[in-house]
Amino acid sequence: MELIRAGRVRLNGAVARNPEAATRFGRDRIEVDGKRIGESARVYLVMNKPRGVVTTTEDEQGRETVYGILPEGLPWVGPVGRLDKASEGLLLFTNDSEWAARVTAPETHLDKTYHVQIGVRANDELLRALEEGVRHDGELLKAKRASALRRGEKNAWIAIVLDEGKNRQIRRMLEALGVEVLRLVRVAIGPLELGTLAKGATRKITSAEKRALDAVMGS
Repeated sequence: MELIRAGRVRLNGAVARNPEAATRFGRDRIEVDGKRIGESARVYLVMNKPRGVVTTTEDEQGRETVYGILPEGLPWVGPVGRLDKASEGLLLFTNDSEWAARVTAPETHLDKTYHVQIGVRANDELLRALEEGVRHDGELLKAKRASALRRGEKNAWIAIVLDEGKNRQIRRMLEALGVEVLRLVRVAIGPLELGTLAKGATRKITSAEKRALDAVMGS
């Protein structure tokens, strides 16, 4: 990223300014100090993003970013979709922009599973409302599935599965229902699960996990 900020990187002849810009394998020409560099090996990573970390390369407010907790020595990788600052859990990174586009494409209808702690008891009426859909700012928002995980006296954990990627969808749905979100954790994308990966840690996606994810996307 320092090379990009210094204006030493060119993408297809033009000075690159955006460290998050996607590149196309085998088609884009990347040069550093006038010398063309070879194509990097494709990298697929999963991070357990902590709460309070923003999904961007830099932050004008000086907040910690996901790039600050990525391991050193990686080729350029970009986040596949986003998790907002207050959300945590499974976040993918790759330098394969075509694959990233399939994962995030609305027409893929890839299930994304979240565990959400809410500030009320999770009754059947609430879960049914999430599945039937609620309106927020004139937009209809609905969960593919909603179920109770743990019920307490004053709060609960629920599982919500989405197959579309509308901005801050879960928070907006629950806000429309007057429900406070205490924690929001993404635990799976399709068959790929966060599992026991430590908070703030990153690991490579295994070949088997990649094949399983590609299979549900029809690729």
